[in-house]
Amino acid sequence: MNNTKKIALAVAMLCASGTSLAQEINPSWYIQPSVLGMKPDADFGVDKRDWGVGLKVGKAVHPYWDIQIGATHAQTKEFPATYRQTLVGIDSLLMLSRDRFRPFVLFGLGVERDRVENPARGIRYLNKNSPYATAGVGFQYSFTPQMALQADIRSVRGFIRHEELYGFKQSNNKYVTVGLNYAFSPPPAAPAPVIEAPAPVAEAPAPAPAPAPVAPPPARFEKVTLSTTELFAFDNATLNMPQPKLDDIAAALQADPSITDVDITGYADRLGSEKYNLKLSERRANAVRDYLVGKGVAENRLKAYGKGEANPVVTCTEKNRAALIKCLEPNRRVEVEQITIEKRVQ
Repeated sequence: MNNTKKIALAVAMLCASGTSLAQEINPSWYIQPSVLGMKPDADFGVDKRDWGVGLKVGKAVHPYWDIQIGATHAQTKEFPATYRQTLVGIDSLLMLSRDRFRPFVLFGLGVERDRVENPARGIRYLNKNSPYATAGVGFQYSFTPQMALQADIRSVRGFIRHEELYGFKQSNNKYVTVGLNYAFSPPPAAPAPVIEAPAPVAEAPAPAPAPAPVAPPPARFEKVTLSTTELFAFDNATLNMPQPKLDDIAAALQADPSITDVDITGYADRLGSEKYNLKLSERRANAVRDYLVGKGVAENRLKAYGKGEANPVVTCTEKNRAALIKCLEPNRRVEVEQITIEKRVQ
């Protein structure tokens, strides 16, 4: 099987994996030092695998695309021949996911410099430039919001400009590269929510005189909805502090021990994989429950659930990234249901 067929098969396997494309990207430039293994084309007179190094800079320019620009250098020696190759070019990475594990297909163009010394073939020193095209597959794995491992395997097809000197028209070197991507800036924080002031409540008229005053029944509120943007940092399940709204809910529950079977339900928007969003909504609901327990509410009165992307409040079709995040904000929420309290918890 030739290299083109191998790469096509790898692309098909990655696409068939069903990885959903999340829309979260870090637009910051990043730097990538790397080490690489090279298997040279035997036409250069050397067939021994050896190592090299590289340095590139990259940037996520679109939810589907990264670009990387830089250079690599590798050399090998198989007595009496020595071969060195330097590549300077640009790669385009078609990202099949924007989750923590991000497989991709790469395509690239550039200039290669091939240095050959082979006394056995009468070549004392040959050092010429030629254009090249490259293709391959690989993946990125994010350790932190600013640091990720990148590994890929590629074929570098050189179009030799000095056929009369090298003795052939095309070369095909194989590379395996492992690098570390470090972004210069962290991902941008989610935009702050816009909270509308509650409408003023008209004062009720004074009750008519009665022989014995009767206290009005407590107002019943079946659901309290809290914005996760206010509760948590973006893509995080650790509560921000302080939390006066949760304190109000805890006080209301402590004031009326008869309130039981309180459901705490976390929701996420559609950005990201369905499995990841379900886990995130569960962790956030549990964090709210644990906070109320820490404030003295009995644990057996509270139940926490995560429903991920289910039951969206709004549906958005915006193409602009920032506008889409803003539009989907109401879907990122935590709901506290089936409670009866004497004042509204906003």
